[in-house]
Amino acid sequence: MKKLSRREFVHKTIKGGAMSLAAASVAFKPESLFAHANAPIKFAQITLPYTNNALEPYIDALTMEIHYGKHHTAYIKNVNDAIAAESISYPSEKEFFANTSKLSAKARNNGGGAWNHNFFWQIMKPASSAPVGKVAEALNGSFGSFEKFKEQFTQAAMTRFGSGWAWLVKDGSSLKIGSTANQDNPLMDVSDLKGTPLLALDVWEHAYYLKYQNKRNEYVANWWNVVNWDEVAKRLGS
Repeated sequence: MKKLSRREFVHKTIKGGAMSLAAASVAFKPESLFAHANAPIKFAQITLPYTNNALEPYIDALTMEIHYGKHHTAYIKNVNDAIAAESISYPSEKEFFANTSKLSAKARNNGGGAWNHNFFWQIMKPASSAPVGKVAEALNGSFGSFEKFKEQFTQAAMTRFGSGWAWLVKDGSSLKIGSTANQDNPLMDVSDLKGTPLLALDVWEHAYYLKYQNKRNEYVANWWNVVNWDEVAKRLGS
């Protein structure tokens, strides 16, 4: 075995280290540290902020159990299945809904159902009272009074044919009322009504039929007793 001189030993050591470093640089990609930031969105069901019977007598416990535990759970599962099966790569809810027109019916309907219901649970609470402060001021400024706002919102809920949602949205500096069909929402690029959702009412029959049967008007009238205006205020200020 040839004995290396000091100069040859140093040269081979440096060369070997450089080759190892080069190989490591090929194997290691710094952007992989941030890959999770661009991972496809995965919808998750929020924990219900109250018990199933907390909104009684206006919304009954059995309706909540089925609505939250079965309908909403199914939307969450189905949209995540669609995301995986269709290789949908949008990393956020905002981008997902901004590209709704490019999605399949399964992804669109279940994505809307997943998001809409998460929103719906949060804008309700037991023992509601009339809005005050900036919410009251905004409603008065946009609609003339709280009562006139309620009339227009109720009209949107009552005239939505079939299944859908009634919405109060913030569009720039103004507030608007409207409705969407099925599980569409104002964040979707396919929606005629656009804006930041502040308040929503589910008028699908599964939201009220066990208690109210075909009396949507009674359901809508009683729903005002469980609106969480504090949550509306948070969204108005965001």
